[in-house]
Amino acid sequence: MIRGFDPTAALLALAITSLTLWLLEPVAGRLNLLDHPAGRKDHEHPTPVTGGLAILVGCLVAFLFVQTSSQSLQAFCVAAVLLVAVGLYDDLHDLRWYWRVLAQSASALIIIFWGGVQVEQIGPVFGLSELSLGWLSVPFTVFATIGIVNAMNMIDGADGLAGLLGLAALVMLCAASIYAGNELLAMRLSVLCGALLGFLIWNIRLPWRPRAKVFLGNAGSALLGLVIAWVSFRLTQNDGHPVNPVLALWLLPVPVVDCLVLIVRRLQEGRSPFSAGRDHIHHIMQDAGFGPTRAAVWLTIFSLSCGLLVGQAMRLDVPNPLLLAAFLLLCAGWYLLTRNRERAVAFFRALRRAPRLDPEGLL
Repeated sequence: MIRGFDPTAALLALAITSLTLWLLEPVAGRLNLLDHPAGRKDHEHPTPVTGGLAILVGCLVAFLFVQTSSQSLQAFCVAAVLLVAVGLYDDLHDLRWYWRVLAQSASALIIIFWGGVQVEQIGPVFGLSELSLGWLSVPFTVFATIGIVNAMNMIDGADGLAGLLGLAALVMLCAASIYAGNELLAMRLSVLCGALLGFLIWNIRLPWRPRAKVFLGNAGSALLGLVIAWVSFRLTQNDGHPVNPVLALWLLPVPVVDCLVLIVRRLQEGRSPFSAGRDHIHHIMQDAGFGPTRAAVWLTIFSLSCGLLVGQAMRLDVPNPLLLAAFLLLCAGWYLLTRNRERAVAFFRALRRAPRLDPEGLL
């Protein structure tokens, strides 16, 4: 068994999450916890949005089972409960964006002041041994948390996409934790990975199931963003087990780049960054002929490739400022490519000429 990874806890979280989704399926209809097809949405049937609640239940039960607790974990669990509660209310009543941001800020402050988890040192990003944020540490951590949460919310627009990208990021963070010697965090990550996999069993399209049975909902995408933010801060800001913050950017390149570019473009167009639209990367890929699951699989492969390549580059002592510059170039390249939607669609249409993963078009 890999030291730090707990397969028993992961399997328990998987089973509890999957069972909870099954139990919630009839309840979702009665409570109207459903995502109804309308407007820009691609699905054809009302679909439960109970993924976030089930993942939370799976994680909490598994954490109790393994009897691992700390002030940091307690704060994370409380922050997660808050976000999921607000997210479920949002799924029911469609909250205005500023109420969602307020809840995300409150959750960030809980993990900061109760859990003691925050971004304090950013020197390694620029190749410096130390560069403390000082009094800016708290607002920077809140801003970063809100950014990651909304990046995951914005990318959650195709069956399996947010879940697969989130799982890829958590698996790589778990590997980084084990490599850095942080076995406790790796064990907790195994619980989170198991719960997310239990959700994906219901969410991803399969040859015998042409549509998702459940969605993350706003509660689930917010929870997934909070998980990734909390783990990233724990891993990169721990003096005993240092991992460079630059790596965190490359473990979640698709949602972060997509989010940053869309914010810039929507502001240029005089629109709210939180406005809806079919201008995300998965929408462009679908216009180029990719099925939802095929797009999710290829974007996940790209994400895993980025994380592994940058991880190896760090092992080979490639300067961190160069890796940061490469990430900024990726953002600039995506911005330039998508300035013309037809050009972006043509780019992905050319990539689609590779052998299809599913001849029936389910992928």
